Amino acid sequence: MATASDFDFWVGDWTVRWSDDEGGGHGRNVIEKSFDGRVVQERFDGRPGVELVGMSVNVFDRHRERWLQTWVDDSGNYFHFEGGMVDGAMELLCDRHNAESPDACYRMRFFDIEPDSLTWTWERSADGGSTYEEVWRIAYERNT
Repeated sequence: MATASDFDFWVGDWTVRWSDDEGGGHGRNVIEKSFDGRVVQERFDGRPGVELVGMSVNVFDRHRERWLQTWVDDSGNYFHFEGGMVDGAMELLCDRHNAESPDACYRMRFFDIEPDSLTWTWERSADGGSTYEEVWRIAYERNT
């Protein structure tokens, strides 16, 4: 059963890396609880690794027992995700249909969750969610 504390593993100040290269892809992600602990707010800054700054607001819908996320960024992107814990991983899905790809959808997964690390992936499906391909993988390391 999904709970309002399912995202607690993510709260913190993180260094994020998506490249093994010393000067390669890395940035920072700060996740905090607000509104009496009912909202999980993310502030992502991919610089200097990638020119992407964005934020998400996450809330647990207790009536539907699902997590809801809204993501926006400095490229003008907007995504709405829904999901929850699946076999020890947080999985959020987004249907983003458009004329070019009417069956396209996206999935975010948080897994290999440890107290000071986790892995996040961004995946795309061209067949309505039957199969996914990994687009971006980020390793999180908690800052102390």
